[in-house]
Amino acid sequence: MALPDDFTFGVATSAYQIEGGRSEDGKGESIWDRFADNGRMPESGDVACDHYHRWQEDIALMGELGVDAYRFSIAWTRVLPEGRGAINQAGLDFYDRLVDGLLEAGITPYPTLYHWDLPQALEDDGGWTNRATVDAFAEYAEVVSGRLGDRATDWITHNEPWVATFLGHLEGVFAPGRTSWEEALTAGHHILLSHGRAVPVLRAAGAQQVGIALDCRPAFSATDSPADAAATRHFDGFRNRWFFDPVFGLGYPEDMLAAYRERGRFVGDHIPAEKPGDLEEIATDIDFVGLNYYTSLPISAATGDESEETGVPTGPNPPPGHTEMGWPITPEALTGYLVHLTQRYEPKAIRITENGASYSDVPGADGRTRDQARIDYLAAHIAAVDAAVEAGAPVDSYFVWSLMDNLEWVEGYRQRFGLVHVDHATGARSPKDSYYWYRDLIAERR
Repeated sequence: MALPDDFTFGVATSAYQIEGGRSEDGKGESIWDRFADNGRMPESGDVACDHYHRWQEDIALMGELGVDAYRFSIAWTRVLPEGRGAINQAGLDFYDRLVDGLLEAGITPYPTLYHWDLPQALEDDGGWTNRATVDAFAEYAEVVSGRLGDRATDWITHNEPWVATFLGHLEGVFAPGRTSWEEALTAGHHILLSHGRAVPVLRAAGAQQVGIALDCRPAFSATDSPADAAATRHFDGFRNRWFFDPVFGLGYPEDMLAAYRERGRFVGDHIPAEKPGDLEEIATDIDFVGLNYYTSLPISAATGDESEETGVPTGPNPPPGHTEMGWPITPEALTGYLVHLTQRYEPKAIRITENGASYSDVPGADGRTRDQARIDYLAAHIAAVDAAVEAGAPVDSYFVWSLMDNLEWVEGYRQRFGLVHVDHATGARSPKDSYYWYRDLIAERR
């Protein structure tokens, strides 16, 4: 492999998807708690994988797996139940124990400050559409890093701002369930601004490596027609460049600003939420960019230039070349996008902060989970990363999504991304074949 000798292999999770302990030890309500209570999800995260009580067991699983690092997220409401103001020391204590446990196991902690679970108290005041939430996020970053920054050196501010922006504020299918272009553009801007605001706060507390995790959907034109090419260009702006460009100091893409004005998304030269100095703050220097990659897709003018035509979640027998999320398996697009990202933005480092596949394999009579399709997916994508490194992309880390089968948001428990099978009735964990495959890969690399 072209991967450097000090390449980091890890696994990733998020708080709402695994922790549970919804109201324990002073934890407040998040927008996902309210979303579930309103019947918008098949299951809630009230218990999830019960990681809040079983975190030592989960660290032991990671220790046996042999990973170098663990990417997890902090539940904002566990630390600041109302989003700002009174600090819940019991919540900080939990993450304090988690970080110490990881370090004792020789695993580098990678905290992510925000994986979509905004405190409901802040949402009641406008959430990310309210500029005051930017200040609240900076205060939250200061509280968390002030407690953990002496030991946690690698930090991520936000996970997938596109999802929180457009699925949560335009399509309404994710919490908080809003459906407005104006609110979506405003929320997205404030999320990016809060990233820029938090980076120096984290560094002041001792962080050595700070970045943001952006998801991507590489797109290609369904045909060679000019209409499809134009639709593909617009989709890339909507899905990718709208967030990558400002983070790397290029501002919002001019072609997208023009298109959004023409389509009545906003009036004026700038999106309404933008104020002087914002773009400079968003473009604060970062040490790495996290890239979450799962699939790519063809775009045509007929299907629309702001629509993800990636299929719908399938059952246990997905079409050939697809995962059970209905996503085409396209590792070659990961190589291409990593090279593109390197050439366009020249990041200091790239970390694959999420990559994985959903398959509903379960333990057989002998207790073994034979998930060869997941092994094939991971092997192909690690090879794709290796090809990108050989082509000059500065990729230094790869995190599998996910350590364990968790609550897959509005898909509930039926989509399983884990290396470890979780019986959601009992919470019992059992490693799958992919777990042992990844363990052996890491051991061989060492």
